Amino acid sequence: MMLAILMVLGMSLELSAQLPSVTLKDINGKTVRTDTLSNNGKPMIISFFATWCKPCNRELDAISEVYEEWQQETGVKLVAISIDQAQNINKVKPLVDQHEWPYETVLLDPNSELKRQLGIQMIPYVLIVDGEGKIVYKHNGYTEGAEEELIEKVRELVE
Repeated sequence: MMLAILMVLGMSLELSAQLPSVTLKDINGKTVRTDTLSNNGKPMIISFFATWCKPCNRELDAISEVYEEWQQETGVKLVAISIDQAQNINKVKPLVDQHEWPYETVLLDPNSELKRQLGIQMIPYVLIVDGEGKIVYKHNGYTEGAEEELIEKVRELVE
């Protein structure tokens, strides 16, 4: 029983953690520190993906179809983070352009440093960060329609 309580406490503490400070580059070569990512007090969705990950691409495609509506309703911003290795980094921008993803921030984590610091094992992996920069939701895997759960969690933060 005590172990179960400690596990729940550990999970809730882990969930309210801030993003770690890792220096990454965006797809245009600009340096970005992950602990400075913000959305002016509004929630952010952070989606870890790879060019070769079909479920990741389906999830980002599904969100892109409703992203403008989500932004108007909640002010949410999506940050996509590629975990492609260094030799595949040159495939990320063409993929983003080909899919016409409307996300302003696409970062590259070629050494999986941020992925590792967050304890992410599998992709697709999505975090929701509240307006204060705290991680309030985590989800891995993608099934069609799962983006609805994401927007529901975001709506709860802006109510």
